Amino acid sequence: MAKDTVFRKKATLNAGGRVLDLGKPQVMGIINLTPDSFFAGSRKPALGDALQQAGQMLADGAALLDLGAYSSRPGATDIDVQEETDRLLPVVEAIVKTYPDAVLSIDTFRAGVAEAAIKAGAHIINDISGGQLDEQMFNTVARLQVPYILMHMKGTPQNMTQQAQYDDVFSEVFDYFVQRYTELKLLGVHDVLLDPGFGFAKTAEHSYTLINRLQEFAMLKLPVLVGISRKRMIYGLLGTTAADALNGTTVLNTIALGKGANILRVHDVKPAVEAVKLWQSVNG
Repeated sequence: MAKDTVFRKKATLNAGGRVLDLGKPQVMGIINLTPDSFFAGSRKPALGDALQQAGQMLADGAALLDLGAYSSRPGATDIDVQEETDRLLPVVEAIVKTYPDAVLSIDTFRAGVAEAAIKAGAHIINDISGGQLDEQMFNTVARLQVPYILMHMKGTPQNMTQQAQYDDVFSEVFDYFVQRYTELKLLGVHDVLLDPGFGFAKTAEHSYTLINRLQEFAMLKLPVLVGISRKRMIYGLLGTTAADALNGTTVLNTIALGKGANILRVHDVKPAVEAVKLWQSVNG
């Protein structure tokens, strides 16, 4: 089913004149410019380390890089706009200068931070809150005319764990996408990707239900991004830690590919690229 429905989705993404073919699954590398992201191996707060990580991820086959300067793990410390911007912009500018062909996504829920990063050379806005934590976000995306990753979350990173209550998690996330995408279309935003928000205001059971029904999001005819890399839903079930969750991540990413995932957002680019290649060799 997934193989048939993928081709009815929007199959390309225009990121600052760079056209990404989403008919083939792509890999997005995570670069956390924070000292407190949940996976210690992903923390690259120093400019040189972040730049080196960007180069390695691009060499390993990443089609996109996702830069985040605000930790959104459960219970993370809230920081102000200025601190987030100060962490983010020097890295955006350095990557744009060093790797001018790189496609950069900015992981922020703040419209002002997003706009500053786009003006510094980034291309995509990745908003964990789907516009709910900054009422100016949708208007900003419409004005800038950049691709937007619409994620589902309830509450804030500080209280989302307490919000993980649903009668039917799939139906609620699906209806949320319909509502929010309708609002975006009315504002003139059409280049939208969907992220179910695994682990964001969701128990492991909720997240596995969403993976199981991932192919049904194809009804919305929009590309789907899957971000499950090294999350608690994996290592909690296996009784390990985020540091030991690469194998579980690869297994679930492969399952997600079979259910129509267009972009895999990962800490470990090379294994994800290999998974895509192997999956494609089986599916043609």
